[in-house]
Amino acid sequence: MDIPPEPHEIFERTRAEGRRRLERSRLEITSTALVAGFDVVFGVIALATIAAAFSKPLGEEPAHALGALGFGIAFIFIVVGRSELFTENFLVPVTGLRRGHITKLRLAELWVISPICNIAGGAALILILSTHGVLPPGTGETLAKIAQGFDDNSAWTAFCSAVAGGAIITAMTWLVEGVGSIGGRIVCAWIGGVLLTLGSFNHVIVVTLEMIFGLRFGADIGGLDVLQNFFVAAAGNMTGGLIFVTLTRTGQAIGSSDGEGPTETA
Repeated sequence: MDIPPEPHEIFERTRAEGRRRLERSRLEITSTALVAGFDVVFGVIALATIAAAFSKPLGEEPAHALGALGFGIAFIFIVVGRSELFTENFLVPVTGLRRGHITKLRLAELWVISPICNIAGGAALILILSTHGVLPPGTGETLAKIAQGFDDNSAWTAFCSAVAGGAIITAMTWLVEGVGSIGGRIVCAWIGGVLLTLGSFNHVIVVTLEMIFGLRFGADIGGLDVLQNFFVAAAGNMTGGLIFVTLTRTGQAIGSSDGEGPTETA
């Protein structure tokens, strides 16, 4: 039986991957973020088409649960295809920081380029898929309901939901770095996507794209609503990802290393 790696070993793998990400060109960062936007949209389509197909015979809540199982393919596409969501960068690049201002500027650059390109890539695909007749009947109405549900939340509810969403995805990246096989990575990615969707947690990229879909299919929301949720979700995701996972996992790694593990700080 394979023995799971120690926390400090996972941390070192994560640090190595983080440094790789910080050293990439702007072209690579932009391209991987654009593709991740496409991947999320395909997951949203899986969620909505499954939920629309089963909502009448089973009811909306069971249909949503089945749809969540389908949404998990988005994160499998992202992990296996090496594309990259903004929220994947709360743990991995932070652990890769070195002393000095250059890498901190590279991290800031990564945090600016990734969300913009995630949304741009996803929105471009949404414009195509929301053309009349492209998606199965009922999918558009389901997407509009999903978008409306997020818009109905108060700002505080949206923020707290985003804290949970950020923690889930950052924990997923820790687990992905911790497993050694592609099969294990697929399972971790799928579980993260399913859990995020089952709880309808507020993920800055996923929910923004769902709300853009909703706009295209007649949801009673406006562009300012989408923009407001984007910033609330980003703040909540960062809080959950950095404080609840990155900070605690770093402490776990230091504690497990007996003084021989991660000691370098930014």
